[in-house]
Amino acid sequence: MERKLAAQCLSELGNLTRLDIYRLLVRAGLDGMIISDIQARLGAAPSTLAFHLSGLVRAGLVSQEKVGREVVCRANHRQLTAVVEFLREECCKGFDDELVALRQAS
Repeated sequence: MERKLAAQCLSELGNLTRLDIYRLLVRAGLDGMIISDIQARLGAAPSTLAFHLSGLVRAGLVSQEKVGREVVCRANHRQLTAVVEFLREECCKGFDDELVALRQAS
């Protein structure tokens, strides 16, 4: 995952409303939820919900599918997993190489 996309995903989830939406969709599972049900559960105005959902969709954290007259929203677990992996990819590698290079340079 690219740094810019990881930052975008984390930024989207850093907003309480978008975090609530994402957690609600995680709870809904693979079936997802239609927008009107998300709105009813969160008590969000339609325009506010549309704004927050569009950010989550742009970041790839939520997918939307038109089913008849409704739009079903689903959490994209793979995208969140990719963000977490991005954060952990350097885990426990230490700084030995960098320290050696710094010592040699001085």
